[in-house]
Amino acid sequence: MTLMILHTRNASRRKHLAKAAETAHALGHRAIVVVEEPSWEHQYVDAVYAAPTGDLKATVARCVEIAKEQAEPIAGVIAFVEHSVPAAAAVAAELGLPYISPETAEKSRDKLSMRTAFQQAGVSQPRFALASTVEEALQAAETVRYPLVMKPIIGGGSMFVRRVDTPEQLAEHFEEIRAGAWAGFDYDPLFFLKSRYAEGILLEEFLTGNEISVESYVQNGQTTVVAVHDKPVPMDGPFFEETFYATPTVLSGDTLEKVKKFTALAHEGLGITQGATHTEFRVSPSGEPYILETGARLGGGPVYQSVLLSTGIDMVEVLTKVSLGRDVDVLVNPDRVRHVGFSLHFGEQPGELVGVEGVETLEADEDVSEVMVYSQVGDLIDVPPRVWQAHGHVIFTGGSRADIVEKQRQANETLRFQVR
Repeated sequence: MTLMILHTRNASRRKHLAKAAETAHALGHRAIVVVEEPSWEHQYVDAVYAAPTGDLKATVARCVEIAKEQAEPIAGVIAFVEHSVPAAAAVAAELGLPYISPETAEKSRDKLSMRTAFQQAGVSQPRFALASTVEEALQAAETVRYPLVMKPIIGGGSMFVRRVDTPEQLAEHFEEIRAGAWAGFDYDPLFFLKSRYAEGILLEEFLTGNEISVESYVQNGQTTVVAVHDKPVPMDGPFFEETFYATPTVLSGDTLEKVKKFTALAHEGLGITQGATHTEFRVSPSGEPYILETGARLGGGPVYQSVLLSTGIDMVEVLTKVSLGRDVDVLVNPDRVRHVGFSLHFGEQPGELVGVEGVETLEADEDVSEVMVYSQVGDLIDVPPRVWQAHGHVIFTGGSRADIVEKQRQANETLRFQVR
């Protein structure tokens, strides 16, 4: 039997692929990857196949061909990158394998449909509207109100997301964000939504407060919150690059209970009945959580390692087993949770990467679990808001939140990308 991993190239997912293959092998299965332009993935799995993953129908057809080529049947389908979730759902449906439905997969990536689902589920969220022109945006802003955030319908990683505070700023920046919100994701299998929404983008009320992310596991429709990461660095705009996560959260009491309740309601609203999810909230100064979005997949690269280090729960192992037909119970022991954090690093300017400083120094620190640089010397790199992925990360542990904050400061001072 074979595990099929639908993938969008992403260097931060190397350990995901390695663990998925290891788990599949332990269960007596092979592991294969289907990706648009294969590169390093063959180092971690048994075979890699090329497919036009930006086209859902073509991807399904290609995966059916790949399935027929295998000596043993495809036993499960899985994805670790949000752009691959709709393709994985479509392939699983075609092969008759368990996964979220294609409709749920689309809803978890189409941020306008997601907002509508949250509204119907009764989850607190920002006011929102769709706008395709500056005139529509200015009119919608009268209801959404300033300050507001412009964001893509199918985007990820805060790419082409911008805050504006006045009608003048909205008029100045709208077209640049609108154009990038579609051109920047032309490889996405949901790019066809461009015509459905008349090339529009979302306008959302900007909410004051700190952001958190919630990592959950859903089995038979029941939600288990595995970990909550705080984002201690204020994200007030105009851009919203994510640079620092820390877990366990400092939230408690009614606020944390509301976060868990709204997360479960979001799953119900989107129709997510199995698998992992990554949900983001803004928490107001008064402690009221407002949902930003839910992805039907694990959080981004370092989130997997952070959850594993903090809770001891290997979510890739769990998801791989579930995709291969096993039932897995996930139990979190709060008495054994460790303080973990990670920092995400960008170059200071766009250009050619000519060197990276500080890697060896950080790796010599016993509290640093991992230093990973995604780009190679000679690569051309860009900066937010035109990129959705950082250029590297550092994961570290500590005895307290104060330790984690100090480790993040040291990482920021030490790791440097030299760009010309």
